[in-house]
Amino acid sequence: MKQLVFWFDPISPFAYLAFEQLPQALEGLSFEVRYRPILFAGLLKHWGQKGPAEIEPKRAWTFRHVHWLAQRHGIALDTPAQHPFNPLALLRLLQACAPAGGTPNRHACELVLHHVWQGGADANEPVRLAALTQALAPRVAADDAQVKQALKDATAEALARGVFGVPTIEVDGRLFWGFDALPMLAAYLRGDAWFDGPAWDAQAAPWPGIVR
Repeated sequence: MKQLVFWFDPISPFAYLAFEQLPQALEGLSFEVRYRPILFAGLLKHWGQKGPAEIEPKRAWTFRHVHWLAQRHGIALDTPAQHPFNPLALLRLLQACAPAGGTPNRHACELVLHHVWQGGADANEPVRLAALTQALAPRVAADDAQVKQALKDATAEALARGVFGVPTIEVDGRLFWGFDALPMLAAYLRGDAWFDGPAWDAQAAPWPGIVR
């Protein structure tokens, strides 16, 4: 059975879409998923990037694109009342739901992602956050120092593995980034011969070009 790591931040609509579509995309395959919440802003800072919502034309395109993808795949999706928003409360809540030294289960991740991406409400509205916390019944308080450190450690681990965006799915040390990489991931898990050839490594090698 293949072990997959699903690196994500609930701020990302593509992470939500990939989470919802993952069982269908990998139908018939034997796999186990570890869901790893990480801070997307930490990835952006490390790699010197802006988020899609920070570039206005890209933000407009992103939400047109994700809504088109959602209707095409039959996934309910509503843009939250505020976006971008600070996802730290949700990330820490997810981490607080995980067993000691472990990761949150799919049910906890689903509740948080639905909290953000269904209904069109403010993800950080205090009454809604309180209700979500009650529904999740975390093992420890979300503001616990160990929870905060665990989230920092998870983000640092993702960076060390070369994760630069969310969602990223890791398997056998290979990284598959984005919702549109699900078919590629499925092909790999089904034993597509391309992945045993030279292309995977060769196409990732640096090519001479302009540096700015």
